[in-house]
Amino acid sequence: MGKRERLKRTEMLIGDKGIENLAGAHVAVFGLGGVGGSVVEGLARSGVGKLTLIDGDIVDESNLNRQIIATYETLGESKVDVAKARVHSLAPECKVDVYKQFVLPGEFGEIGDFKRFDFVVDAIDTVGGKLAIIKEAKESEVPVISSMGTGNKLNPEMFEIDDISRTKVCPLARVMRKKLKEMGLSGIAALYSTEVPIKTGSPTPGSMSYVPPIAGLMISGYVIRNLLKN
Repeated sequence: MGKRERLKRTEMLIGDKGIENLAGAHVAVFGLGGVGGSVVEGLARSGVGKLTLIDGDIVDESNLNRQIIATYETLGESKVDVAKARVHSLAPECKVDVYKQFVLPGEFGEIGDFKRFDFVVDAIDTVGGKLAIIKEAKESEVPVISSMGTGNKLNPEMFEIDDISRTKVCPLARVMRKKLKEMGLSGIAALYSTEVPIKTGSPTPGSMSYVPPIAGLMISGYVIRNLLKN
């Protein structure tokens, strides 16, 4: 079964032109955890032609409850390598570049020019790294969407995608709003939850199997719909 048969039901919705647009698109996904892994899943299954995946982490046993790339067979392996193999198991023709690194402010290593991307997804956890990704994308005039907090949540029906200036409730979004305003950056799409985070008493966020993956698929849908407008 080839690509055409695999994407037959997708083509029913978006037509030949849509399939062509997605095949020619290049999306960068920063962070391959519970959110980012499912972003990649949605993009690959929809026929996006090229992905650049960035994450310096390995698959850990604590990832098994929510991360689509995490299985007992992949424990200890590089997340980007596991994600690349999974993409090729779903879409062999998809071109995948990987960078085994974490993002720190001003340090993108060998990732290079963002202008080659058609869309950038920020799915990492650190505020400094998120700000650096958004700043680089905005300066490169590349659309970007940033994931806010998905931990300590039970209700994915309370996720929304909006301009970050209109976010509410989410503690991470509050910090990001303030920092981005100080940096003079605006017009940034964000996925966030209006659910009040559950207090667990632990500095490590709790997580459910379905919450981060739903956030990731929502982001992939947002990216795909925007790519189809081109």
